[in-house]
Amino acid sequence: MNAASDPIDLSERLRPRILPRPRDAALYARAQREGLSELQARVLAGRLAGYDGELAPLVSPSLRHLAHPDRLADGRRAAERIARAVVEGEQIGILTDYDVDGITSHVVIRRTLHELFGVPEARLHSLIGHRIHDGYGISLPLVERTLALSPRPSLVITADCGSSDEPRIARLVAQGIDVVVSDHHALPVEGPPPSAHAVVNPTRDDCSYPDPTIAGCLVAWLVMSLTRGVLIEWGALPEATPKLSPWLSYVALGTVADCVSLGGSPANRAVVTHGLALINRMEAACWRAMAQRLGADSVPFSAETLGFQMGPRINARSRLDDPYAALHFMLAADDGTAARHLETLDQDNQSRKAIEADMAEEAKALALPALAADEPAVVVFLESGHPGVQGIVASRLVQAFGRPALVLTPAAAPGMLTGSGRSIDGLHLRDALQRTFELAPEALPRFGGHRGAAGVGVPQDRLAAFKAAFLQAVDEQLGGAALYPKVLTDGALAPEQLGLATLGELEALGPYGREFEAPLFQGDFRVEALRPVGADGTHLMLELSLGAASHRAIWFRALTPGEMPAFGVGDRLACAYRLNRNRWRGRESLQLMVEHAAPLTRD
Repeated sequence: MNAASDPIDLSERLRPRILPRPRDAALYARAQREGLSELQARVLAGRLAGYDGELAPLVSPSLRHLAHPDRLADGRRAAERIARAVVEGEQIGILTDYDVDGITSHVVIRRTLHELFGVPEARLHSLIGHRIHDGYGISLPLVERTLALSPRPSLVITADCGSSDEPRIARLVAQGIDVVVSDHHALPVEGPPPSAHAVVNPTRDDCSYPDPTIAGCLVAWLVMSLTRGVLIEWGALPEATPKLSPWLSYVALGTVADCVSLGGSPANRAVVTHGLALINRMEAACWRAMAQRLGADSVPFSAETLGFQMGPRINARSRLDDPYAALHFMLAADDGTAARHLETLDQDNQSRKAIEADMAEEAKALALPALAADEPAVVVFLESGHPGVQGIVASRLVQAFGRPALVLTPAAAPGMLTGSGRSIDGLHLRDALQRTFELAPEALPRFGGHRGAAGVGVPQDRLAAFKAAFLQAVDEQLGGAALYPKVLTDGALAPEQLGLATLGELEALGPYGREFEAPLFQGDFRVEALRPVGADGTHLMLELSLGAASHRAIWFRALTPGEMPAFGVGDRLACAYRLNRNRWRGRESLQLMVEHAAPLTRD
């Protein structure tokens, strides 16, 4: 870590830098040999460095590239236990996380049990923890709620949680309840929870499933698909029982929203592609209600719609309140019910945005000393912060400062803090927390997560020890690398490439998401017109010219309310931008989505 810097140095280090993505030259050449255009090859080579597998499963996603669930360690054992509960008429608890991945997993399991396996609703118990009152995973309050049920379930199936919950699983088992864990989060160093009847998790060391990056909702879908096969083998279901393919619409939403890899993962790319095709049939009330709210020009939905429109609304409910409204929205049988629940989600999302803005402003101010000292990560404690918005605020800090961030707030348990973290390329956040635990175990009694995101529980009187250990762990991984905000682009486009044909060329490589980010380009444009827009005037509408042509552009969150940009008509801007298909009353036109811009010189 470097010594403290003066304000000028700090300002310079925090200036976002527009940089070209490193390009894998071998992959760039191979992609063109296999028939991709130069631009498509450029996009692949900037995202899949070192990838030596077949390109076809990534470029043309298909369910045939989905490995059989039999390859999941404990998969067969889990399926047989669930099948026995179905056949013998047991009460079944479905216990899932409260975020989009957990909610979509819940829908997959519940709809499969009821609609395909014939389990009556009266034998199914939905168990979703309250983020603030219960905490993540198989929390103690959720265990007590399960034990208080009458009739009590004899089997609990988890999804998107459970891998790090051995003490609570042991308590359920001691009370005569079997637990089948399905999850995708990294396992503790000691391995799967031994009290569970089965632990299905593709990150297990002894698991031969070829893709450990799949989301919890896909793990749940695979387990339930395997259960269908077992029930047919036993003669408990006819061979003509429908497969679970229609539920891939939910899996697509959960996969995109949970930010698992859409890069070198044929499985994730396949389920998102297939799921989007199902969603755009608009056969379920939840999809129709969302399309109605977003407007006719929002259809067809894309992965961006799932990640930036549906996901935040579902997550907002669990961040601020009881998550069951999100479950009811996804399960709504008619448009009116779906619209009513969506209104609740939308109101929560608006509240979440306001809380997030205030917390982000406070967090950025508190981070300044760490930035001045050039610490390799930002750790901030917001004494009055809302625990449901920690992760989003951490993402804002990563974006602003170019380094990993952890945001902590007071927990429900006295003397404890709860926190969420987000990472950067080059840092495996969950591994950094494991190292933190080794350095200061008393300062980190609970943690979990994966490469890009994680959660922690920290005793308030051990905060300083936690921060010191965490900074050491991060520094060990990053090796003193220079840290600053980066805007990585795919290079420049020629003026004649700024059109819908180029956008179609890029869309053919979708879906885009984490580790396969949507293409971003850089170029110097002349400002022909500009005006603040939006309810608070924080967005900027622009007319930008490159060569002889002028293009409409929008820059979201470009301004602080009441301010004007540091450039005007006639100035030239160095822009990082995306191509976007703007739909208006049935017509399509190209729109540039500005991600970052800085003035050059006036003509």
